[in-house]
Amino acid sequence: MSDAAEPTLVWFRRDLRLADHPALSAAAGRGPVVCLFVVDPAILARRHHRAPARLRFLRAGLEALDAELAERGVRLVVREGPPEVVVPAVAREAGAARVHATREVSPLGRARDERVAAALAGAGARLVVHHGDMLVEPEDLPGSAGRGYLVFTPFFRAWSEHPVPPRLPAPDRLEGPALRSDGLGALPAGDPLVPAGPAAARERLVRFIGSGAADAYDRRRDLMADDGTSRLSADLRFGMTSPAQVGRALGLPGPLTPGRAAFWRQVCWRDFYRHHLARHPEVARAALRPEMRAVRWDDDDALLGAWREGRTGYPIVDAAMRQLAAEGWVHNRARMVAASFLVKDLLVDWRRGETVFMQGLLDGDPANNNGGWQWVAGTGTDAAPYFRVFNPVLQGRRHDPAGAYVRRWVPELARVPAPRIHEPWRMSAAEQEAAGCRIGRDYPAPVVDHASRRAEAIARYEEARR
Repeated sequence: MSDAAEPTLVWFRRDLRLADHPALSAAAGRGPVVCLFVVDPAILARRHHRAPARLRFLRAGLEALDAELAERGVRLVVREGPPEVVVPAVAREAGAARVHATREVSPLGRARDERVAAALAGAGARLVVHHGDMLVEPEDLPGSAGRGYLVFTPFFRAWSEHPVPPRLPAPDRLEGPALRSDGLGALPAGDPLVPAGPAAARERLVRFIGSGAADAYDRRRDLMADDGTSRLSADLRFGMTSPAQVGRALGLPGPLTPGRAAFWRQVCWRDFYRHHLARHPEVARAALRPEMRAVRWDDDDALLGAWREGRTGYPIVDAAMRQLAAEGWVHNRARMVAASFLVKDLLVDWRRGETVFMQGLLDGDPANNNGGWQWVAGTGTDAAPYFRVFNPVLQGRRHDPAGAYVRRWVPELARVPAPRIHEPWRMSAAEQEAAGCRIGRDYPAPVVDHASRRAEAIARYEEARR
């Protein structure tokens, strides 16, 4: 078999698309390809990945990817097992001496790729990694001291100087040997909460821009009841779209409207947290700031359960957690309020909340989720000051002034008038009767007093800092 006819194995991971896929493009340029996805039982068994809704979304995305591959002449080969065993085995079956994949920078991903590369080398093959998950790679943003950035704003300025790469089209035609596939039976079946796959991602992106939501993003993104966000987070998490595709759709290179610029800044946070995790892998399990590892947590299981189930008595918090359960997605402002409430009102370790979110979110991403939780907890990079404690009543009034978001997700409060919607416990007995909502019976009384718990949280953080 000549080198030109030798198949190349393309190992899909978090890059479930055909366009703007440097690894696939390079492999297809060499000749025949075999497209592989590995279902790793060890990953599925990890606590953060016991996430049925996200796994259904993943399965639907893989089915969509397989359909797009089939239109071009090949099928997705799915195998189950440890990647360091499966990838070399499939390479041998295909007669492939090269395995192309998109680079990952998480500690788990790097360790896995090192094992796979070693196993391939032992079999006379090699792993070739390509860029494509991030707009800018960590080594391309070393910072002034060569250790990257711990603060977002200078990171964003440096990141913005890098151009969005030109479009890399999907291959028109693919060919390669047909290999056995285990299928997707290891992933939960059933319809995903939202459509998945590259075409669904493109549709969401087009709708976000075409509807005017992108241009109004700077004004509308914090309004919880408004459909002012992109809903692209799960697509980006699995690479059903890419940051480069988003940037070009917004109009880059070129000037952006204030709304589009504000959205592009939010996309940058994704790279920021990936770079951070790549340079500080310890944050996956511990606070970045060593002094914040000594904060005393109550870790009350009953309070954690009330928060998870959306029955804390604080409407904006409960709405957020019920939206998570129903949609596998939470408005970003509501995420911050709910996270702050768990950590600084209920005094529950932020890592427990991080796990709840990872198990519920379609977009549950180790880097982004960890970065967001440590930001709220005041323990991580570019973190909110430890003394910033979101007031759930004031946040509700500011970002859900009419209470539409609360009423959508907490129907017990549907008839509570707007002036009371974010603190229904202040209703008189007559008002409760008129609203059909008796506090303590139809809707819980607050599980804690915000003012006193805020003071206690700040005292504990100050104790840890000493």
